[in-house]
Amino acid sequence: MDSSLNSAELQHFISHEKEKAMVNEMVAKLTTVCWDKCITSTPGSKFSSSESTCLSNCAQRYMDMSLIIMKRFQSMQ
Repeated sequence: MDSSLNSAELQHFISHEKEKAMVNEMVAKLTTVCWDKCITSTPGSKFSSSESTCLSNCAQRYMDMSLIIMKRFQSMQ
């Protein structure tokens, strides 16, 4: 087998796994931040309309800020 091909495949695999880990970390952080901000009482079987709206807005703002920060870091490189 060609060792350079295996090395390239390994690098691709590692890169892909790092991306998945970053996404998982972002989702966990987003969940924690938005849950703490929007859910102020013991949750029932459904979110109230205000909780749903808050969660949606919080998640959207978090994603927007993450994209802005990522673009800023990319422009610095």
